[in-house]
Amino acid sequence: MDRRNARIGRLGEQAARRFLEERGYRVLDHNWRSPAPEQRGEIDLVLRDRRALVVCEVKTRTGAALAHPAEAVTAEKAARLRRLAVLWLRAQPPSRRPRGTPAIRIDVVAVRLGPCEPHPLLSVEHLRAVV
Repeated sequence: MDRRNARIGRLGEQAARRFLEERGYRVLDHNWRSPAPEQRGEIDLVLRDRRALVVCEVKTRTGAALAHPAEAVTAEKAARLRRLAVLWLRAQPPSRRPRGTPAIRIDVVAVRLGPCEPHPLLSVEHLRAVV
């Protein structure tokens, strides 16, 4: 990923994080990478929404994209995100783990930024339980 895309991705994740925190979500982790060689991957945001553990994929666009960002989360990607969520849970010390077995939900936050520097925030759309 080039620097521009990485910067835009960070801006989108920051906007998504603020948006969700303002709505009562508690951020548990961000940009978590799986240490398991058999299951590589990254979770953009891990959050708590009441009793649910929310694995959030953030998609950031700087122009009029052809496809809606939620279309990027296929059934295959959702299954991978669920596996990563289980690995995330196992990697947490007991004091940090949610009590009981939490429901795991896959959300997408679509962030639209202006196409030119400094990429102003145009919109944030939160899609709950996409698959």
